[in-house]
Amino acid sequence: MLDARTSFDCTVVMMKTKIFALFAGVVVIAATGCVSTVSGTKSPAIWFGRDNVSGRYERSLDQVYQAAVAAITTDGVLVTEYVPHDTTNSTRALYGRVNDRNVWIRVEQTDAKVTDVTVQSRTKFGDTDLDVAHEVEKEIALQLAR
Repeated sequence: MLDARTSFDCTVVMMKTKIFALFAGVVVIAATGCVSTVSGTKSPAIWFGRDNVSGRYERSLDQVYQAAVAAITTDGVLVTEYVPHDTTNSTRALYGRVNDRNVWIRVEQTDAKVTDVTVQSRTKFGDTDLDVAHEVEKEIALQLAR
């Protein structure tokens, strides 16, 4: 009789562990998903947290875009350049890898003299990385200063 109670307690503990593991898995799956990038594409990532920084420059779209390309190639590897589908020719975007991070850059001309830059950075597991985004945005400013 005493042995039956001990094996029952062990079964309860194992079931509680399995239920907790299942619950933790559901929470992780619910927290991850797809996020929109600044370039208009989607990427699998953790959806919460700030992941982009912006800058505004009194330069033409072409000058800022060339500085963004130079910043990516200086610090990492440029993967893709494109014009987002939902925009006109006053917006350009690029995607690259810097310090093993995914980096998206959107360059958009707001008026004849002002151009906005938005840099978004995430780890390969989808977590935010503002440090790399700030680093790339500063590199764009340094490229424009030259």
